[in-house]
Parts: sequence; C-alpha cells; structure tokens
Amino acid sequence: MKPRHMHLPADCRAISDVLARVGDKWSVLVVTRLGPGPMRFNELRRSIGGISQRMLTLTLRGLERDGLVTRTVFPTIPPRVDYALTALGRDLLTPVSALGEWATRNQIKIARARERFDGVMHDTGARKAS
Repeated sequence: MKPRHMHLPADCRAISDVLARVGDKWSVLVVTRLGPGPMRFNELRRSIGGISQRMLTLTLRGLERDGLVTRTVFPTIPPRVDYALTALGRDLLTPVSALGEWATRNQIKIARARERFDGVMHDTGARKAS
C-alpha cells in the first residue's frame, strides 16, 4: 500500500522552520497585537505583558526577516518607528487568531486532561517523560 502523501525531508524542514517562527509564543502575540494596525515599539511592548525589550526586538527582527512585519522609521526628533503587518502577516493573522480562540475555548479541557494523565502516571508509578 502506497502512502497517500509523500513528504520529502526538505518539505518537513521547511514546514518546521516556518512553524517555529509563527508558532512561538511571542510571535503569535506580536502578530495578533499588530492585527488592528501599526504600533510603535513601546506601545507594542506595553500591550504584551511579560516580554522584555530584548525579546521583543528579536521577535520583531525575526518577523521582519520572514516578511511578516515591516519597520518604518520616521525622521522626527526623537525618531519614530512603527511596526505593521505585511500582506503576508495579515494572511497569517486569520489562522493564528483561530488557534488562539481554540486554545482559549479549550484551556480548561486541556488542564483537566493533563491532571488526569498526570494522576494516572503517578498512580501507576510510571516515569514521566521529560
């Protein structure tokens, strides 16, 4: 029996690379915060609780490198820098938002499933995977 889908190792690496960028916690939050429109760095940072300046900088650079975010510098004193989603970034907003909504809807179910699993693992004396 032939597999229905042939996945080449290069395809898997490409998919993993993209998912690593768009699936990390900070990238998802930045993309969703920029959904309504451009934001300045500090405005964006304040809207995302818990992100450090360095992590926001690295996340924005990665998103810009991948063509999901643009960085526009305005020649004012002090310089003003706005970040905005590109067309590709706006296209990503739909699945990312859907995933976020799904996670919110199912957060309690997942927590209960984890508790049941952890209880079974503890009761049987089985070792938890690290």
